Amino acid sequence: MKTLITGGTLVNESQTFDGSIIIEDGDIIDILTNGQHPDTSFDEIIDASGCFVLPGIIDDHVHFREPGLTDKADMDTESRAAAAGGVTTYFDMPNTVPQTTTVEALDEKFKIAAQKSHVNYSFFFGATNDNASLFPQLDATRIPGIKLFMGSSTGNMLVDRSEALEQVFATAGPLPIMAHCEDTAIINRNMLEAQQRYGEDPDVRHHPEIRSEEACYESTRLAVELANKYGTRLHVAHVSTAKELELFNAQGTMHSAQLAWGNGQSRITAEATVSHLYFSDRDYTQLGTRIKCNPAIKTERDRDALQQALTDGRITVVGTDHAPHLLSQKEGGCKRAVSGMPMIQFSLVTMLELTDKGVLTIERLVELMAHNPARLFGVQRRGFLRKGYRADIVLVSPNRAWTVTKDYIESKCGWSPMEGHTFLWQVQRTLCNGHTVYYNGTVDSSYIGEEIKFDHENRL
Repeated sequence: MKTLITGGTLVNESQTFDGSIIIEDGDIIDILTNGQHPDTSFDEIIDASGCFVLPGIIDDHVHFREPGLTDKADMDTESRAAAAGGVTTYFDMPNTVPQTTTVEALDEKFKIAAQKSHVNYSFFFGATNDNASLFPQLDATRIPGIKLFMGSSTGNMLVDRSEALEQVFATAGPLPIMAHCEDTAIINRNMLEAQQRYGEDPDVRHHPEIRSEEACYESTRLAVELANKYGTRLHVAHVSTAKELELFNAQGTMHSAQLAWGNGQSRITAEATVSHLYFSDRDYTQLGTRIKCNPAIKTERDRDALQQALTDGRITVVGTDHAPHLLSQKEGGCKRAVSGMPMIQFSLVTMLELTDKGVLTIERLVELMAHNPARLFGVQRRGFLRKGYRADIVLVSPNRAWTVTKDYIESKCGWSPMEGHTFLWQVQRTLCNGHTVYYNGTVDSSYIGEEIKFDHENRL
């Protein structure tokens, strides 16, 4: 099967240019520029006129809820949402039922994905207080890293004993630790104080007071301290405060040499989520618990600082923390309503809206959502428009006004905090391994993606 994508504007490795892409058997075999024309015939020609052609988005942080929580979501529905949003690869988190904290549970997730996932996939292994001895048994070519919950979590996945934390950081080896950083003791103290002031279930507007700046900063500071002590690769998930950003180096546009994991701080990076980059505490008035997540959406000052950090290198990756729940589970306030929101289908178009607002360039967006996740986790042959790479590609159109309604939503939970919002960018087509998995509003549910391979010793 030979495919030509022609007529579009390519965005890749800090350059934007008119060009064409030739795909054969799922690989990019040539990229034509400067008016070059192919001298061969094709089984399929894709007209990308008026579109920007980007590498497929790699979302390093999702909760697809399978196994065990499939009333909310599953790999079929959420990978459909990913495809519709231009996301061709995802890394799923371990807080499922059973938790992905044993080799057997990890293997089972791969088996499920090989039958149900419509885009490419891999899975984090979860740390607990007593499973660091399993780390040497993990196949590092199959997983992006180890997920560490240093804050309130599900079941026994909160690693809160100092000796256990030390062991996790000391034994991770070449695998990066992706850490959820919130201090549980501070959160519990803040909750008690809020309940004394506002009642048993405080209004969601108080969520950022309970899961506070102090709770985030103290936990992130500890993670950075341990990573420096043991020379561990640390990737801090969903940074939500301006104060936490003080712990990360501003390095400008990140190139591969700067992500080569040298000594000290260069081993330590940060993720921001689309939700923390887009919403602020003012949005609780309109959206309520629909934007309740952990860590909490915080102030406009925090949001603006995170946006600024997109362009100075303190934020290395943009993910979603896509975490679907049923709307009935979002009822209540800080105590009763569950935390998390579905964002994967609308992450790319939301970030493109920020390019229109001048927050970042489209070239930087591609760095943060495709190139850098590939570099950071040692993803093989993906994340770039390059000869010899798998053809994970998304075509997006500007100036195509459309409004999010329930009919658009692919996630099983059936809602989105973006409902009613009008976007000016639209995902037109998503190719996964050279196959059109999404086009013109339709997901090809017969297609199954591929398992991602990693090389943590020889990252890009």
